Amino acid sequence: MQLRLDFQDKVPIYTQIVDQVKSLVAGGALRPGDQLPTVRELAADLRINFNTVARAYRLLHEERVLSTQQGRGTYVLGPPPAVEPSQLRSRRLREMVQGWLAEAERLGYGPVEVGQLWAESFAAWTDGRPAEDRQSPGR
Repeated sequence: MQLRLDFQDKVPIYTQIVDQVKSLVAGGALRPGDQLPTVRELAADLRINFNTVARAYRLLHEERVLSTQQGRGTYVLGPPPAVEPSQLRSRRLREMVQGWLAEAERLGYGPVEVGQLWAESFAAWTDGRPAEDRQSPGR
């Protein structure tokens, strides 16, 4: 199973794994009954923490894409249920915003500072100004 992770992307790694596994199942590269690598094997292959893979597998299990059987392994059940494009768009936007806020918090920015810049940037965006013109003076 070939997965490509983008560590620079704001989308969490576990979400990237979930999305790619679903894509592989939907595209037929993974078929019902196929066994996936163990959590530890995939984590080692991707050079990430095994808890990240475990979270992705758990979500895929909850969505009935995978079946994890204690002591036997993890198997593909079938294609994921269809999700409306609007739900995908909403989820992607939510993940982008959450990722951006988490990064701002990690860098030490507070809610007031972020809120002020957000309001200024949002106002510029709704006014139709190009992205490069949306910065406030002095920034």
